[in-house]
Amino acid sequence: MSLPDSVTRREFDGEDRLATRGQPVYGEPTDGDWRLWDARRSKLGAMFELGMETGLEDGDRVLYLGAASGTTVSHVADFSGPTYAVEFATRPARDLLDVAESRDRLFPLVKDARTPERYAHVVENDLDAIVQDVATSGQARVALENKRFLAEDGRLVAAFKARSEDVTADPDDVFEGVLATLENGYEILDTERMEPFHDDHLAVIATPK
Repeated sequence: MSLPDSVTRREFDGEDRLATRGQPVYGEPTDGDWRLWDARRSKLGAMFELGMETGLEDGDRVLYLGAASGTTVSHVADFSGPTYAVEFATRPARDLLDVAESRDRLFPLVKDARTPERYAHVVENDLDAIVQDVATSGQARVALENKRFLAEDGRLVAAFKARSEDVTADPDDVFEGVLATLENGYEILDTERMEPFHDDHLAVIATPK
């Protein structure tokens, strides 16, 4: 499994953990300029810990959907190029704005990821990656609607939460439906359940059809 060059593994409290170089955001332990990337608080961090080949590289131009208060997208902006961070809820968006103050490549957008036409005038086309972690129903539809921003060889790196789709259904059945919808616009490259880091989540790596 390959990591972006600026994502490394360092020892924190006797454990070998993921780290990026940047300003601390959420009280994470630091080692000089390096800060721990906590996979239990980050779906993308969990994908790296699970050994998934995300295809992400230093300098990638990224659209991050579901940025929340900036925990994961702050790490992404530590190694990527321009990073457009979409978050709809105003309270976490305020924290996201604070995170962006120390990261000149991070551009917060207080918008709804379900309506990309409302930020299409701001976000570049032919992006290298979409990283998605939205806690809403219709997660696959969100990925399809935002596919317009990806380059032909771009990647979707997404975490799908079963309970956001249906709290009563079996997660395996939910994920089957999510993948069926996603395949209307993406070729699925890899999938993996995200336990033990995140319960009832499915990680998906895909590329546009």
